[in-house]
Amino acid sequence: MASSSHYHYHKDDDDDFDNIFDDVLDDPNLFPEPKERKKRIFIERNREEGHKNLWNDYFSDTPTYPHNLFRRRFRMNKPLFLYIVNRLSTEVDYFQQREDAAGRSSLSSLQKCTAATRQLAYGASADAIDEYVRLGETTSRKCLHQFTAGIIQLFGDEYLRHPTPYDLQRLLHLGEQRGFPGMVGSIDCMHWEWKNCPNACTMNDLNILDRSPVFDDIINGIASEVNFYVNGREYHLTYYLTDGIYPNWATFVQSIRLPQTEKQSLFAKTQESVRKDVERAFGVLQARFAVVKNPSKLWYKEKIGNIMKACIILHNMIVQDERDSDTVEEFQDEDFTFTVKKSTKPPTLRVVGKKFGINKPIYN
Repeated sequence: MASSSHYHYHKDDDDDFDNIFDDVLDDPNLFPEPKERKKRIFIERNREEGHKNLWNDYFSDTPTYPHNLFRRRFRMNKPLFLYIVNRLSTEVDYFQQREDAAGRSSLSSLQKCTAATRQLAYGASADAIDEYVRLGETTSRKCLHQFTAGIIQLFGDEYLRHPTPYDLQRLLHLGEQRGFPGMVGSIDCMHWEWKNCPNACTMNDLNILDRSPVFDDIINGIASEVNFYVNGREYHLTYYLTDGIYPNWATFVQSIRLPQTEKQSLFAKTQESVRKDVERAFGVLQARFAVVKNPSKLWYKEKIGNIMKACIILHNMIVQDERDSDTVEEFQDEDFTFTVKKSTKPPTLRVVGKKFGINKPIYN
């Protein structure tokens, strides 16, 4: 029988292994030293000085800047802005001023609301007002999102609601005066570009209409009952003026694409003239709040939707506050300043789209 080979142990083998192990442990690249953690840069912005400057410039008994400049830069009258600040500071925790352990006051509600309003009005970056209001970029961005959420929470039920019977009666009266009895407004879609959204996700007017709850009351049989007559015939449903892309529904009245007679030409001209109200309203909304004019750089759909809804709520609040005024409204864009003669009965907006609130009927 063949004999098998055997391994013979030698003590020198242990010494060689120990030497190799020691060499590996002594290698400095095997366990590199942990990098020193970078400390957060702290900048003493002197927020008290920021509040003092803001107060002296706009809110003192003898402000530096007059009423028309306040109206241009804050997009609303001073009493309305102070009313919003007061509601937020008393009903939303984030806007309540507190003191830290050292007895130093936090940012004032005026500073936070001013930072948010300037971002909405000018569409500026979050750190564009750091030198004046004395807010860092992260804090300024947080003020914006807290402000929009607070506006929706406090004022959404009143300024994003369905028309009340009184509102409906007023709208029907205005529609009849303009030659369209039974009309409650115009409906159209405004596109607000989302910078981080792929083109394949872009929706048109019909996609938004399919997602819209504007006609849910009619479908569920709970719409307000109205009665009006056109050419001796009685109707019970209100309607909107639309352009040609919308379907031929009973609640939509479109223009005549190729009018052949003088009567058809007159109807098309009048319908298109009245329907332009919604286009003008979108133009005023974008001029008043440049944030919805420029592409949105945010990542979260909820925050994008809150900004659009908050701008519409603020627009409606401004319209109600200045409904009976007959003054010139001044807007300041990035490149120039322009004025718009305000109507004594400016339109208001109501959100229709469920996603981003970008499809809205316009009420006169």
